[in-house]
Amino acid sequence: MTPRLPILLAALAVTACDGGGDPVQQALRETAAANQSATVRETATTSAIDPAQMDRTWVAGVIEHHRNGVAMADAALVRSRDPQVRRMAQEIKTARTREIAEMQAWEPAAAPRP
Repeated sequence: MTPRLPILLAALAVTACDGGGDPVQQALRETAAANQSATVRETATTSAIDPAQMDRTWVAGVIEHHRNGVAMADAALVRSRDPQVRRMAQEIKTARTREIAEMQAWEPAAAPRP
């Protein structure tokens, strides 16, 4: 069992006990749990990756992570009424969208494909 697995299981248990409330908060909790689960899976498989493919694998993982961040920012922009939250969400969306484009532009030039 990886060191993060007990934390993930506890987070999932707490999330499962939630009886309702704000749908944005629920979506954020579910996304956080899914991200934690994906991180645990990625960490477990990263050691098995051929070093020649590590760059491409890392870029693909970060792109997916940033897409999740953009989706969460979009949810905050649609649902939040707090100007500070909306400002932060817009800044994150702008930055992550730019970073995704940069990584996608780099990706074809990454390490040779197997």
